[in-house]
This record gives sequence, structure tokens and C-alpha cells, in this order.
Amino acid sequence: MSNKHYKENLLYLILWVVLFLTPFISFALRMANDSNVEFNWQEIFFAWRLFVPFLIVFLIHNFWVAPLLVYKKRSTIYWTTTACIMLAFAAYQCSNRPKEPDREWAERRNHPRHHEKGTPPFDFNDSLRHDTLQPEAKHQRMAPPFKDFHDGPRRGFHGRRHGGPPPFMGQQDIVALIILVLMIGMNLGIKIYFKSADDAERMQELEKKSLEQQLEYLKYQINPHFFMNTLNNIHALVDIDPEEAKHSIVELSKMMRYVLHEGAKSQVSLLKDLEFLRHYIALMRLRYTDKVKISFETPGQLPDRIIPPMLLITFVENAFKHGVSYRRPSFIEVKADAHDNHLVFTCRNSKSEAEHETNGGVGLANTRKRLDLIYGNNYTLLIDEGDDTYSVTLEIPFLTS
Repeated sequence: MSNKHYKENLLYLILWVVLFLTPFISFALRMANDSNVEFNWQEIFFAWRLFVPFLIVFLIHNFWVAPLLVYKKRSTIYWTTTACIMLAFAAYQCSNRPKEPDREWAERRNHPRHHEKGTPPFDFNDSLRHDTLQPEAKHQRMAPPFKDFHDGPRRGFHGRRHGGPPPFMGQQDIVALIILVLMIGMNLGIKIYFKSADDAERMQELEKKSLEQQLEYLKYQINPHFFMNTLNNIHALVDIDPEEAKHSIVELSKMMRYVLHEGAKSQVSLLKDLEFLRHYIALMRLRYTDKVKISFETPGQLPDRIIPPMLLITFVENAFKHGVSYRRPSFIEVKADAHDNHLVFTCRNSKSEAEHETNGGVGLANTRKRLDLIYGNNYTLLIDEGDDTYSVTLEIPFLTS
């Protein structure tokens, strides 16, 4: 459970604990104001029975229904499920209306005259006998303080008329349904708030990680050793092939311009990033003979889409670092293609005596972290290591600007 989810669930727990403690708080206030009031578990259980259906609906909505809208963006399924839950709750309320506790019995039991010295405690059976023997007194005691404006039957606890059939929904049922709607709205609002806070934190971490990735790249990948070898190769070409030497200098200049200007952005064009790979591979060709077969394939027409900068270079550098053998012929094959709004990138190479960064290594570990931060679970990274070959297949969706 993430820290955000822990805080959210802790907030819900506190709210529900306070809600279930309200009957005790109410009794404490009443007993403080009136010494004749006694604690009554019957009223506590009555209040809890009213709270339990709301708690059950809250748990279902919070852990199973609300994530459909907040995290999975399935609005149709969410609203349909929520409507079904509300209908089921309304049907339950109408068919399982709890009865009020016997308040008259409680009030008469707590009457001061029953606590006077020498007066026996209140006997409920004796009250029934007294009411039976004196119907007129009972009628006077139970008579309403005023008459209705109409001569029809009076309304009971749930707003229905005595003697008539119960309505489908009484006033209490309507109030309970309104409370349910407010509870669901509050739960959804809190979950969206924590989701927004989590997204903001992830974006900050992503920006920080992107900067760290660029620094790691400048420190470990584009290092003085690389420049020294590249410049030595270009120097050797000055006398042999001056035009090729000039072309190599241009390649190096373009690659460094991309690192300095485009690498600081959060999104770059797919065409520019693949062009950066092309310049890098062209410079690396100068270091090897024809025994190392190097290929870089892209389709003739690539869509003008957006991807994170310098995300693919790690796999290519890993191939040059671990895929070239000086004892036997070697190969490096890099391919990029677009399918169904996704980029499919593959890098395949022969294996040298050195081992690849399969699970460890700073470069590959940082790349995995960036993929997790940017795409979550919406990407595929497959690494296949055989006896003589090593291949990487990465499929990522294009970013939206």
C-alpha cells in the first residue's frame, strides 16, 4: 500500500470510528445535563443498525467501484454500477425499516418518582396491567397534543398512515438515500484529491529522475573516453578520407546539440530521437571493422509523434558495450517501427565475453525506473538472453502533447 493510500484509508477509518461513537457522545451529553437519564444499550444498537448499511455501501464503493472511475477511467461502468448500488440500497431501506426503541418505556423508567426512597422500580408488566385496567387514562396519556386538520388516519414513524398499506418510500427512506448520495460524493471527492496529489508527486519525481538521467548520461555515457576515441578516429580520417572526417565532425556536432537542447525537455519528437540514434551509430561505426555488422532500420514514413528523450540510447549503448567481440564476427541490429499508436523498438546483438546488464547496471536500472514513472504498467519490456545473442524489445505508447 502506497503512502497516499495509507493516509486516505486512515482518514476513512477515523471518520467511521467517530460516527459510530456519536451515540455514546450523545448519551454522555444527555446524562451530563439530566441526572435522571440512564444509559440504554437499546438506543446504541438501534443507531448502529442504521449505520451498518451505509458502511457496507461505502466499503464496496471505495475499494471496488470508485477505482473504476478514478484510476481506470471507466465512467460508463462506474455510473451503471453506482446506480445499481443505490437502487439496491433503496430496496433494502424500504423492506427493512428498523423500529424505534420503546422511548415511552425508557422515559417512564427514568421518571424521578420511580427513584424516590421507598418506591419500587418500574415494572413494565405492571404498566401494561395498569393501562389495561384504566383505558381512559391511557387514552388521555397517549392522545396527541393537537388534532390533524383532516379527519383521516394519523401518520406513523415512517410517514405512512396507520391502518393503510405502507408506501414504497417514506420520508426516512428518502433522507437515507440523500445521505447515501452525499457519502458517495464525499468518498469520490477524497479519492480524486489523493489521486491528484499522487499524480503531482509522481510528476515531480519524474522531472527529478529525468534530470538525473541526463546527468548520468553526460557523466557515464557521453564521457571523455567516448570523445577521445571519436576524435582519434576522425583524426585518422583526415589524411585518409577528408570528406568522411568532415562528415564525422558534423555527426558529432549534431549529437551533442541534441543532448544539450532536446535532452532537457520532457517530450521530444520521435523523428529527432531516432535521428540522434543514427548519429550515435554512425560515430560508433568508425571504431570497428567490417567484422562487426551494424544495421539501423526505420520505416520510410514514421509518424510525427512524441516520446521521452534519450530513452532508447541506453539499449544501443549496452549493445555496443557488450555485443562486440574482437575474437569472432559480431553484429548489432537496431530497428524501430510504429504499430497501432505504439512504438516498437528492438535491439539485437551478439554476445561477447562480457555479460550484459540484465537485471543490474545503472543505465538499465534508470531506464526501467523512467518507464515505470512515465507509463506505469502501460508498456512492455522484454529481454531475451540466449547463449550467443542478446535482444531487447520495447513497446511504448506515444505520448500526448
